[in-house]
Amino acid sequence: MPETIAPTQINHLGIAVRNLEEALTIWRDGLGLTVERIVHLPERGLHIAFLPCGQTTIELVAPAREDSEISKFLAERGPGIHHVCLQYTDIAQAGRQAQDRGLRLLGEGPQLGAEGLPVRFAHPKSTAGALVEMLEKVDVQGV
Repeated sequence: MPETIAPTQINHLGIAVRNLEEALTIWRDGLGLTVERIVHLPERGLHIAFLPCGQTTIELVAPAREDSEISKFLAERGPGIHHVCLQYTDIAQAGRQAQDRGLRLLGEGPQLGAEGLPVRFAHPKSTAGALVEMLEKVDVQGV
């Protein structure tokens, strides 16, 4: 069996929120986190705020329109944890490994995520109910 590629860290925790400004009142003003940046992705119908917390980031994901990818999640489950993002140095290898070991990945291959980096998602039915984002990022030290 080839060498196992393991995640290097939890990159971020995605939290689905109905209203970004209301959520920022909680996470920024109430809990004391700092907003690093807010991005608007009109093509995906999303507003996303990034709030660093130690070695990871809290990612608040809000719909910009009713037919956005997060709107269905909010309609079915309400606000709350949407996904956990694991960081890898090689997304192609990590994706192949996950599929070889029985995980169901969404889409045909890596796509660019909100940070402009390659990502894949593992379906919650194959990961004990959690939507797992796999992100490729190599830091300055190469890990």
